Amino acid sequence: MKVVPLPRLRAAPKRRAWILAVAAFIFIALAWAYLYPPPHYTSPVRDWLPAEPARELTDEERASRVVFRQILTTPPVRSKNSKIAFMFLTPGTLPFERLWEKFFEGHEGRYTIYIHASREKPEHVSPIFVGREIHSEKVTWGKISMVDAERRLLANALQDIDNQHFVLLSDSCVPLHNFDYVYDYLMGANLSFIDCFYDPGPHGNFRYSQNMLPEVTETDFRKGSQWFSVKRQHALMIIADSLYYTKFKLHCRPGMEDGRNCYADEHYLPTVFHMMDPDGIANWSVTHVDWSEGKWHPKAYRAKDVTFDLLKNITSIDMNHHVTSDSKKVVTEKPCLWNGAKRPCYLFARKFYPESINNLLTLFANYTLI
Repeated sequence: MKVVPLPRLRAAPKRRAWILAVAAFIFIALAWAYLYPPPHYTSPVRDWLPAEPARELTDEERASRVVFRQILTTPPVRSKNSKIAFMFLTPGTLPFERLWEKFFEGHEGRYTIYIHASREKPEHVSPIFVGREIHSEKVTWGKISMVDAERRLLANALQDIDNQHFVLLSDSCVPLHNFDYVYDYLMGANLSFIDCFYDPGPHGNFRYSQNMLPEVTETDFRKGSQWFSVKRQHALMIIADSLYYTKFKLHCRPGMEDGRNCYADEHYLPTVFHMMDPDGIANWSVTHVDWSEGKWHPKAYRAKDVTFDLLKNITSIDMNHHVTSDSKKVVTEKPCLWNGAKRPCYLFARKFYPESINNLLTLFANYTLI
């Protein structure tokens, strides 16, 4: 007697479709989580330090890496009233206090103000700036005292546990958006905004000194704008550093050997963060500066220059670019990605002359409209 084999059971078409739908949903969910991480996302790369070089680390390096790792992997302290610390680095009086007062109006309890006045005590026209000065020291352009002032501001601002983001501003800076937009942009970002790029030219790696070895190599040396905006963990990291700070204090200054001029405020933070937490920074500054004139100082705006079109053009920029200072003038352009999505790059802009205050006040409600 022959045994007739039973027919194979096949998955019903509806069941196959259901399995495919579930698989597609999981794939989309994973892709979405990768491209658009939650606001307080911490990259897995923070759980380990950068690969150790072939040489043996010095005692100071190993100690610094332990401290940095502890800071970067410790969950940030949650605050029920998260604030942004606005830190003004200025010679004296702030010429745009009335504009900033308009920017802060109605948002009490969501910001704090700190003023580092390096030459003279400011005269205030806005009550919200009264009594906001910290102990300040003399600041000389191009020298380590500029970095000292930045660290002094951070140390004062970090005393307030509610301060969760820290923005460095100058006396010539103005806001480009309304407060809510700036607050959501900074508090919701998963990165700090530190400008950082490789420049092989005379205004970049030519400034490097081999006296920084072994801790800082020439291939790690970076350049960027000093106007940063950082999360609390990175602010702690900046003031906790002594090893790399000392290297730049001793070996990055004007009038070095071979006629080189190194400016610590342009190289210290970009280099340290490139070495210690490259995936934790955005590689651009949220403060716009126009270097298109190719001079030692950026373009400055007079009253006649300040128009609605100028301000809207700056606020619409969504690509950041860097140009090397060597003869090749290599241009690198990248989109400004906010949590993976392309967004306008800039929240603030400089350098504006004090005479432009009335134009800015008149235009404020229109050019900051989102």
